[in-house]
Amino acid sequence: MNFLKSSFVQLLLSPFRKGHERSNKAKENIVLAIFIKGLSIGISLVLVPLTLHYVNSTEYGIWLTLSSIVGWFGFFDIGFGSGLRNKFAEAKANGDHELAKTYVSTTYAILSIIVVGFLVLFFCINPFLDWTRILNTPAEMRGDLSILAMLVFVFFCIQFVFSLLNTVVTANQEPAKASIFNLLGSVVSLGVIFVLTKTTQGSLIYLGATLGFAPVLVLIISSFWFYNRKYKLYAPSLKYVKFKYARDLMTLGLKFFILQIAALVIYQTSNIIIAQLFGPSQVTPFNIAYKYFSVITMGFGIVMLPFWSAFTEAWYKKDIDWIKNVMRNLMIIWALTSVCALIMLVCSNFMYRLWVGKELVVPLSISIVMAAYVILNSWCVIFSNFLNGIGKIKLQIYSGILGAVINVPLAIFLGKHMGIAGVFLSTCILAVISAIWSPIQYWKIINNNAKGIWNK
Repeated sequence: MNFLKSSFVQLLLSPFRKGHERSNKAKENIVLAIFIKGLSIGISLVLVPLTLHYVNSTEYGIWLTLSSIVGWFGFFDIGFGSGLRNKFAEAKANGDHELAKTYVSTTYAILSIIVVGFLVLFFCINPFLDWTRILNTPAEMRGDLSILAMLVFVFFCIQFVFSLLNTVVTANQEPAKASIFNLLGSVVSLGVIFVLTKTTQGSLIYLGATLGFAPVLVLIISSFWFYNRKYKLYAPSLKYVKFKYARDLMTLGLKFFILQIAALVIYQTSNIIIAQLFGPSQVTPFNIAYKYFSVITMGFGIVMLPFWSAFTEAWYKKDIDWIKNVMRNLMIIWALTSVCALIMLVCSNFMYRLWVGKELVVPLSISIVMAAYVILNSWCVIFSNFLNGIGKIKLQIYSGILGAVINVPLAIFLGKHMGIAGVFLSTCILAVISAIWSPIQYWKIINNNAKGIWNK
């Protein structure tokens, strides 16, 4: 990571080193993340047409849908990752580095046990799963899809454990470094897929192996690097695995787990519903629009990256004025972000043609719904980061459970009557609800007027 210490980077960051130390750290990470994430976004945009030239749109849709299904298991850490993020930041704010190391070691141990259990279960049931029915594909693909599912799941499980490095680095208010892992994974994926396009025929199995192996390789190497250097103080160790601290992690983590399950149903079921209603080929234009407008989501996410853990530290140190000032600035940035989303909507058809060619048509209705979603989502993220950082998430849980119950039937109903755009319109409707109550809860808490559920 000598790049982060280079003279060029230090010169770039020098104007942002004025003011509150916590704010300076956040601004430095935002600037670095803009550069790093910008490269990642550029690579991901190049990766889409390259992948579409390697496999056809139907196979690409199958890959996206299968990835979504396997990705669901990422929520089954029972919230330990999110619990670690808050508990690590809290312990570090209190200067208790040994406790922080204990939380890290215990979380690694628990997630490793969970992963082994999932792997054993998956290897037992995978031979009996008919992926052609699950993904709505021709019967002759059954063998390849079974192999692909196994590859994707195995790599995912390995990544599941090693991605805790992202949590630790982000909890230490250095999310820009965590962004580098994703960048390197994307670079490796791009390089291998480019080689595949020149040396092999289109293969879903090769595609799945490449996109699964690349991030795993980067995270394994990065874990050994960081835990033997700057993060040696917090490196996971069997000596520090203390399952009695699992309760501390789970008390908060279980709440996050419920939120994650609700988010899974609300935000990650669209690919499945579209594949079932309209066929896997229609997942592709939906995801092209999603990736296009996710530039806004990722851009705003870059700004928000340092603040979850920063809010945790500020809250425990009772630095309320700092929190209020940051929230005002984030709302201004959200307004500017919304304008950018509207400009992207106006230019969307031209950008799609420039990006993936004229062959793939993305209906305007999908783009409109996507633009509305990224605007609403960015607004909600401001307040959810604050609420997550201070652990006041009970209202989020109730809202999430209600949304999870409503989303799938509403998405199917709207999809049948409005087409593909209707499927995701359901998610936007639920986002409106969160966009209303979340700022109310923030104002109640920050002004010490929160009572009952508003303060839980």
